[in-house]
Amino acid sequence: MVYRESLVVEKIKTLIFGAGGMLGRELCNVFPDAIKLKHRDIDIRNRKMVLKTIEMEKPDVVINAAAYTSVDECEDHQELAFDVNGIAPGYIAEGCSNTGAKLIHYSSDYIFDGSKKEYIESDLPNPINIYGSSKLMGEKNVIQNTNNYRIIRTSWLFGAHGVNFVDTMMKLKEQKETVKVVNDQFGKPTYAYDLARKTVEIVGLVPDIYHITNEGVCSWFEFASAIIDNVTPCKSEEFVRKAKRPTYSVLVNTKTTPMRHWKDALAEYLNKRKTMMGYL
Repeated sequence: MVYRESLVVEKIKTLIFGAGGMLGRELCNVFPDAIKLKHRDIDIRNRKMVLKTIEMEKPDVVINAAAYTSVDECEDHQELAFDVNGIAPGYIAEGCSNTGAKLIHYSSDYIFDGSKKEYIESDLPNPINIYGSSKLMGEKNVIQNTNNYRIIRTSWLFGAHGVNFVDTMMKLKEQKETVKVVNDQFGKPTYAYDLARKTVEIVGLVPDIYHITNEGVCSWFEFASAIIDNVTPCKSEEFVRKAKRPTYSVLVNTKTTPMRHWKDALAEYLNKRKTMMGYL
């Protein structure tokens, strides 16, 4: 059983990097009194600035939700990917080590090669694209620079406040008679709203690596079929992209209580989205 420390959000001083992103904005709702730093506020690639910021603020918890997440763009902008996803987390970890802060850092299912049908936290990473390689470097630099870390690996993130698969499908539904989606890549969709709230629990756990996703495995086609009704399946060879994707990137959570099924989370998001669109 993983030890859980009682945690009252209002009583801990929290600093969030990447507060303007999809996950970051959800985290800001969960940690309303946090110091919220967006990309325009700080460049996490600047080691001196990162260390100075953490030293000045002296937070109890630092949450790093900043990342370069465009998987295909990472293939063309490899230096940027490794700077943001790989090297910068090490600076944040160093700052946490200097001040005694806990670090929450988010990683990805794409650190795995897809040769297994599912992955537990202790499985050996072997990324097959630049994005995955950069995220794995970030994990290693976090572990190297602080002992007080919680690395959260997640997958197929969707939600408000950012570009994501669900919104893309909704747009394509209106633009195309049929929408082709691959049916030979499998993973677990994760609702940013749920992940942000689960983060509170992770802060209270021991330093470790955690796999946190909504429950339920599906293909991208099955995910799309739950969103729109004019989708048709295709093979990955028919939908060539710059970055190779793992066939299986199913993350298994062996250390915490499970989150709800992705279908339930998706239904809630679609309902919220419909309500939001009604106000526009």
